Amino acid sequence: MILTLTLNPSLDRTIEVDSLERGAVIRAGAARLEPGGKGVNVSRALLANGVASCAVVPYGGDQGHRLISLLGAAGLDMVTVPVQGPTRSNITLAEPDGTITKINEPGTALSAEELERIAEAVLGAAHSADWLVASGSLPPGVPADVYAMLTRRFSAAGILVAVDTSGPALECALAAGPALIKPNREELAEATGRQLYRLGDVVEAAEKLRAAGARTVLASLGRDGALLVQEDGVWYGEAPVTEPRSAVGAGDALLAGFLAAGAWGPAALAEALAWSAAAVELPGSRMPGPGDIRRGHARVGPPDPDLPLQP
Repeated sequence: MILTLTLNPSLDRTIEVDSLERGAVIRAGAARLEPGGKGVNVSRALLANGVASCAVVPYGGDQGHRLISLLGAAGLDMVTVPVQGPTRSNITLAEPDGTITKINEPGTALSAEELERIAEAVLGAAHSADWLVASGSLPPGVPADVYAMLTRRFSAAGILVAVDTSGPALECALAAGPALIKPNREELAEATGRQLYRLGDVVEAAEKLRAAGARTVLASLGRDGALLVQEDGVWYGEAPVTEPRSAVGAGDALLAGFLAAGAWGPAALAEALAWSAAAVELPGSRMPGPGDIRRGHARVGPPDPDLPLQP
């Protein structure tokens, strides 16, 4: 079973527009409201594909109750933790060519008491978990070492921890030795203080984060695919996207697919890429199910260090 924790969940409203013009009155096309937050999305993707998962979700206010209602209606197994502040809302503007503009609220602060109740909820749900996925941004005022603390607690209990975050929270988590991290290209560049122009730059940056404590680095590179760096090998892969609709949640689908496939080696990377490509072809932050995933389309092999990355 894969347990997920989202400290900063959201209600995600996606609005499709013909084109985005600053200062103009824009008529919206289709609009949808979906549960959001990186860990929530990982659990939703696993649920859609019949993989056992449980999501730990703090919630507050009317928006928080709506979030829990949507997740419950979808049949997601979850542990809910009421908090005082309201759950945030995010807005995504999606254009026909797949261009995405996101407006994310910062979220609400969590008190030390609320953080401890959330940690206890995770501990209570972790008895049958193989993995804990701790992911997403931190709400305002939450200590940057919170994911590092969780990594140490659960690693000591024999549970593998995957961390998907950025900035100081990622830097702190590395020192705690997570089993897996999943940075995107921007987060990888920020964490290593270097620009990434070629695939070889990505490999070197990922190895640097492995040296800092992460055992596995799964780097999502957007249109350039993904790179997997583990103790016994380095693999690069990409999967074609026929008609891009929305990249929101594609990285979460990548991580979910990788964990569902055993989290090791080129076969797991190929499965992850298939899930991610399917997510990009769906509207909003919908997670792909078996009917959406085209296995066999992903191409995985040794990385070409001289391969340039798209701007």
